[in-house]
Amino acid sequence: MSQSLVGEVEPATGPDPDRPRHPEPGVIRGAEARRLVRFLLRRPGLVLSILVVALVVLAAFWPTLFTSRDPLLGVPVDRFQGPGAQHWFGTDELGRDLYARVVHGAALSLKATLIAVGVAFVVGGTIGLVAGFVGRWGEDVLMRIVDVLLAIPALFLSLALVTALGFGTVKVAVAVGLASVASFARVMRAEVLRVRQAVYVEAARSTGARWYSVLLRHVLPNAIGPVLVLATLELGIAVLAVSSLSFLGYGAPPPAPEWGTLISTGRNYLANAWWLSTLPGLTVAATVLATNRIARALDGESATQR
Repeated sequence: MSQSLVGEVEPATGPDPDRPRHPEPGVIRGAEARRLVRFLLRRPGLVLSILVVALVVLAAFWPTLFTSRDPLLGVPVDRFQGPGAQHWFGTDELGRDLYARVVHGAALSLKATLIAVGVAFVVGGTIGLVAGFVGRWGEDVLMRIVDVLLAIPALFLSLALVTALGFGTVKVAVAVGLASVASFARVMRAEVLRVRQAVYVEAARSTGARWYSVLLRHVLPNAIGPVLVLATLELGIAVLAVSSLSFLGYGAPPPAPEWGTLISTGRNYLANAWWLSTLPGLTVAATVLATNRIARALDGESATQR
C-alpha cells in the first residue's frame, strides 16, 4: 500500500510531452542571420548601395584610409594628367590629385548634409508633432505656414535663405535644412493624427496621465518611424542640394575641396580635362542613388511592419 502511494505522488522525471518547447536563443539568432543573408542576396542593389554609403562615411571621417596625398598640394609638372595608376582620378589645373580632393571633400559634403537633415528633422518634426497633437487653431496656423513653404521650390528657398545668411558650408546646410522643413512637418503631423486615436493613447489619457507624458511616451515613439525613413531619403536630396549651392559658389571658398566646388571648377576645362567635373559628379550621383535605394528599402520594411 505504501509503495503504491509513494509511486503515485512521485513527480515524473522525464520531459513532459505536452509542455511547449521554446527554441534556444542561439537557434533564434542563427535563423535571423540566415534570413538576413537571404534578404540581402535577393537584393544585390541594396548591398551595393550600403557599400557605397559606408565608403563615403569612412572617407568623411578617416580620409587617410583611402589616400595619403595632400588635397591642397599641387605639383605643376603634373598638371592635367588623365586618370591612371598614379592618379586614379587625374590631376587638376594646379597639379593636385583629384582623387585626394574628392576623398577629403566627403567630410565637408557629409557634414553639410547631416546638418541640413538634422535641422529639417528637428524643426519640421516639432512643428508636425505640435500641430497634430494640439489641433484646432494651433494646427491651422502651423499648417498654413507649412503650405506656404511647400508652395516655394526648395532650391529657390535655399538660395533666398543662404543669401540672407551668408556664404559657407554650415550656412548652406542650414538653408537647405530650413527649405526641407515642410515635408517633415506634414509626415509627422499625419502620423501623430493616426497615433492619437489609438487605444493605448486613449487608455493613457483615461488613467489621468499628463499631456506631455502622453505625448513623449506614447505618441512620439509610435509616430517617429516614417519620419526617420524620410530623413534617410532626404540625405540624398540634401547631398544634391548642398552640392548645387556649392556649384553656384555659396559653399566653402576655394581651395576647399567641396564636391560642388570641384564640379564648378572643372567645367572651365571640359574641353581638355573631362575628368575634373565628370568624376566628382559621378561620386555625387552614386551617393544620392545609394541613399535613395536604402531609403526605399527601409520604407518598404516600415510599411510591412505597419
